[in-house]
Amino acid sequence: MTSLHTTRVRRRRRLGAVAAAAGLLATLLTATTAAATPDPGDAPAERGSVTKSEQAEARAAITGGDIPGVDEIVHSSNIKHLTNVPKGALKGTNTDLAFQGKYAYVGNYDGFVIYDISKPKKPKTVAQVLCPGSQNDISVSGNLLFLSTDSSRSDDSCSSTSQPATEKSSWEGMKIFDVSNKRQPKYIAAVETACGSHTHTLVPDGKKNVYVYVSSYAPHETFPDCKPPHDGISIIKVPVKAPQKARIVNFPVLFPDGGNPGAPENPGVSKTTGCHDITVLPSKDLAAGACMGDGLLFSIEDPEHPKIIDRVQDNVNFAFWHSATFNQGANKVVFTDELGGGGAATCNEEIGPERGADGIYDIVGKGDKRKLVFRSYFKIDRHQADAEVCVAHNGSIIPVKGRDLMVQAWYQGGISVWDFTNSAKPEEIAFFERGPVTLDQVTTAGPWSAYYYNGHIYSSDIAKGFDVLKLEDRRTDPAERVELDELNAQTQPDYFDR
Repeated sequence: MTSLHTTRVRRRRRLGAVAAAAGLLATLLTATTAAATPDPGDAPAERGSVTKSEQAEARAAITGGDIPGVDEIVHSSNIKHLTNVPKGALKGTNTDLAFQGKYAYVGNYDGFVIYDISKPKKPKTVAQVLCPGSQNDISVSGNLLFLSTDSSRSDDSCSSTSQPATEKSSWEGMKIFDVSNKRQPKYIAAVETACGSHTHTLVPDGKKNVYVYVSSYAPHETFPDCKPPHDGISIIKVPVKAPQKARIVNFPVLFPDGGNPGAPENPGVSKTTGCHDITVLPSKDLAAGACMGDGLLFSIEDPEHPKIIDRVQDNVNFAFWHSATFNQGANKVVFTDELGGGGAATCNEEIGPERGADGIYDIVGKGDKRKLVFRSYFKIDRHQADAEVCVAHNGSIIPVKGRDLMVQAWYQGGISVWDFTNSAKPEEIAFFERGPVTLDQVTTAGPWSAYYYNGHIYSSDIAKGFDVLKLEDRRTDPAERVELDELNAQTQPDYFDR
């Protein structure tokens, strides 16, 4: 049984780095070929080994109280772990989260799960929908649920099988479900997109339509439906009352110059061949794109024709621009770097505090002359063992007026709550994490996403299931007064205009 501990002092012991990006994620899916190759950390692969000396070092660190023991839970005194719901019928990798009313939706490589969270201490499983196709990034709007498929499948059904991307008949893209009956979701539509759909972002357009910005990447000359150049995003228009008529309405080119060339010009940086994830702030007609080797700021005033405002690169410390989060004031963006592709131990002294970190950028200027200006990096300083894949991943704003607060998942680095009100001096104010899953091999586990929703933090743990946490801190307590009807973290609401 996992024990629960409050804060304990963790000395910043030096824990060596595991070689390169060893130990990539292994899932229970049988699909191994994807037209749009996912992040290394999202793709089935062999786990890396850990040397005897590294294992001994980790055991010494556990004995000395520097890191938690295997599967041991530790957390700061201002955060409580209320409950964990282990995986049910869907044994694949847990991915992203969405919320609506009293329900939480959790994506999984095997499909998705709906939980009733009306009692956060006792979530109840409402439905488990089998629909394999990595990575099943998930969003919800009204009665519609959207699911990304980023692995090459034999067709667009939920009974499809893996099929090589080199075959023209292969399918990947967006699936749409009707979830008006939460106990019996119905699959109602699909739209094939170039290079699949690694992630997607909903852009509301009044009450009649929802636009879906589809992010995908990694084209190849041998893929009939994913040939280079792949320098933009697919935009799908979904009529709310007739979702079966959903269709692609544009593929805007975001990188007319081809984007970041990557190596050898920029060693260690991903070549830009599309976007990984996009976050929109509809109340400000803004979007931020995390696009492999580039970070973007663009206008979505015309959602079918997004317009680039500014573009930045970090060819010193960023390897893979993974995701983005605005502050509520729309004058900052936090970009995450998925160093090692989500498949390596990067939270240690050898990697350091600037590589594999969040990058905090201020938005300065007005209108089309706005610029992204780098201010600082933020990275958890709780060093992890060489067997623990640790990486900056998905998070959301904690809505408190006058402060910029965020909760964020770090895989086996756990969950971090941090304050970036001062862009130049971010600081962690709370944390929760589990110890290594094992010490003898590099393992991908821990929180994929961690979001704040109506007074609680909810997390989809890659291996352990669904976690619910409660913050008790004067700095974050005011957020409990903010009640949302719906939350897709990549479609950020205006928390205070309600």
